[in-house]
Amino acid sequence: MNSDIKNAVNELGQAFEVFKEANNQRLTEISRTGAADPLTETKVNRLNAEVSRTQELTDTARKRLDQLETAIKRAPVGTSMNTAVDEAALFSLERKSNAGQEIGFDQYDHYKKSLRNYIRRNNAGADIEETKALSAGSDPDGGYWVTPDISGRITGLVYESSPMRQVANVVTIGTDTLEGISHIGEAGAGWVGETDARPETDSPLIDQWSIGVHELYAEPRATQRLLDDAMFNVDEWLAGKIAERLARLENTAFVTGNGVGKPKGFLTYAAGTPSAANFDVIEQLNSGAAGGFAAADPGDALINMIFSLKASYRDNAAFMMKRSTLAEVRKLKDADGNYLWTPDFQMKQGGTLLGFDIVEAEDMPEIAADSLSIAFGDFKAGYQIVDRQGVRILRDNLTTKPYVKFYTTKRVGGGVVNFDALKLMKFAA
Repeated sequence: MNSDIKNAVNELGQAFEVFKEANNQRLTEISRTGAADPLTETKVNRLNAEVSRTQELTDTARKRLDQLETAIKRAPVGTSMNTAVDEAALFSLERKSNAGQEIGFDQYDHYKKSLRNYIRRNNAGADIEETKALSAGSDPDGGYWVTPDISGRITGLVYESSPMRQVANVVTIGTDTLEGISHIGEAGAGWVGETDARPETDSPLIDQWSIGVHELYAEPRATQRLLDDAMFNVDEWLAGKIAERLARLENTAFVTGNGVGKPKGFLTYAAGTPSAANFDVIEQLNSGAAGGFAAADPGDALINMIFSLKASYRDNAAFMMKRSTLAEVRKLKDADGNYLWTPDFQMKQGGTLLGFDIVEAEDMPEIAADSLSIAFGDFKAGYQIVDRQGVRILRDNLTTKPYVKFYTTKRVGGGVVNFDALKLMKFAA
């Protein structure tokens, strides 16, 4: 596995060097004739895609190694390497119940048998011990059969596939609304002499925010015959299908949601500079050209974007953009001919841009005239995601025979709570 990572890193470095050579040729042609040769442009785009591919391979190799190392450390004494590897592949390494208690390997083995029986036969024919193993994990106020382990796996997979959850602040609540306070402006203060009067100073304004949760659902189906005869891991398949659906829907809402029956995305707030009188706005900075970067010094817009953010938020700041936008950013150079983008050899996703991490989010818009295609800021300080505790699963084998439905619901909300912490780039002159 270590050799796989070393090979992936070497391949990434080589791919980026070849890309730089081709892109330098493209930039030279543009400076000489005003446009690049179509063949050169095609070559650069192909190599750009190759850099993306090698970066993904590097990320995958590192994630797999981390899983194996953790599984081996957690395995009981005497557990074989193959068994530890199987456990890492089958289940999230942080196996915890709704009560927060860690599940051991023996308990997990018992759970797998119980869950597969429940999925395939709705627990028909199971003994009392099997029934208790499943019902013990039910959401206390739900009334549905919610198995803590599959719920935890779904949540884990959603976190892995939702870039917003990886960078934003996430809170789990037991009610339907999370409320908080924002402090706007600063407290007044000043210098005085020993005997000078002390007039009253201004107090910072306080703004209250409230984020409600909205219901998100998925309903994968399978035939009863498939569940009876399947030779594959049906609970893993089910968790993957549900997590894929939930992650795709909620991440789109976190970015572009209108707040009606769903979270409010950070791209949907009005443009402006946050102030005490007008706080619920996000500053938008122009790229320098409609639908692209400025022809001269294109990287200046990104530098301006970085330093428009207050220093207190820059330590944890990151760029967010979709893959096609990142492909264009990779081509940018500063006045000294240095590339602004650097491949990340520490196995983080997306590489770094001017020293800041890049988060790839396919829900961000393509570069176009007036598009908001790049976001930058401290997302953990700026955007709040709210989860209502528990993922609920209802097995229904009656209403759509011969199909078995696994009706799954989750309640989640989201919105911007600190408008100073986020900046957007508008691709306009």
